[in-house]
Formats: sequence, structure tokens, C-alpha cells
Amino acid sequence: MKKIINFFRLFLPIIIGGIVGIIIKNYIDYSLIEKPPLSPPKLAFPIAWSILYLLIGISYYIYRKNNYDKKTIQIYYIGLILNALWSIIFFVLKLRLLSIIWIIALIIITIILFINYKKQNKTSAYLLIPYIIWLTYATYINIGVYILN
Repeated sequence: MKKIINFFRLFLPIIIGGIVGIIIKNYIDYSLIEKPPLSPPKLAFPIAWSILYLLIGISYYIYRKNNYDKKTIQIYYIGLILNALWSIIFFVLKLRLLSIIWIIALIIITIILFINYKKQNKTSAYLLIPYIIWLTYATYINIGVYILN
């Protein structure tokens, strides 16, 4: 049973990302919309998100090996939900302004998670840094798409 729980902790972000990818697959209009300068090619997104989801899962797995702070665990799951829903808001619903607000909320919750992790497990916190950087970059793209379209 412990192996199943550890598998779940490690790969949940990848599983959720895969499910969301299937949901939004037919709605992605990235090649049709105007994008701001320095926007990556469409191919970069599945590669980047696969790596980021793995880092998020590893970060949580390491954290949970020795920690059980309910508040931090709740923040982690709230962040996963915010992350999953952003793609639906942006691509399926095409609510670009709401998606800006949503991704800013996601950045805030991820920074709070980073701070909580850092108090108890620095490795878990540092594994979130690429995710925070990517979310900041994605916010720039999101704002640019909103303004240009």
C-alpha cells in the first residue's frame, strides 16, 4: 500500500497534466493567436510541462517523506487544482483575462508552498524554482495574448 501511495505522490501532477491535456487537446489555438515576442514554439510546452510536473511530484514526494503539515499539504493540492483549471480557462473557455488572474493566483500559491517547504525541506522548495520561473514566463505570454488578441 505504501508503494501505491508513494507512486501517487510522485506522479499525480503528471497524471493530472495528462488528463487536462486530453481535455484541452482539441481547443488549443496557440498557432492561431497573436503572441508576444519571445513566445516559445508550441512543441516547447509538452516538454516543459512534463519536466515541471515531474519536478513538482518529486518535490512533494520528498517533502512528504518526513513531513505532515496539513496546511502545506492543502496548499499543494490547491496549487494542483489551480494549475489544471488554468488550461481549461485559457484554451477551452478562452477567458484570457480570467486566466491572467488565475495564473497570478497560481504563482502566489506556489510561492507560499515554496516558503512552507523551505521551512521544513529545502530540497523540496528548490525543486519548485523552475516551476515558479515558468509560471512567471507563462504569465507574460498570457498577458501578451490577452493584449494582442
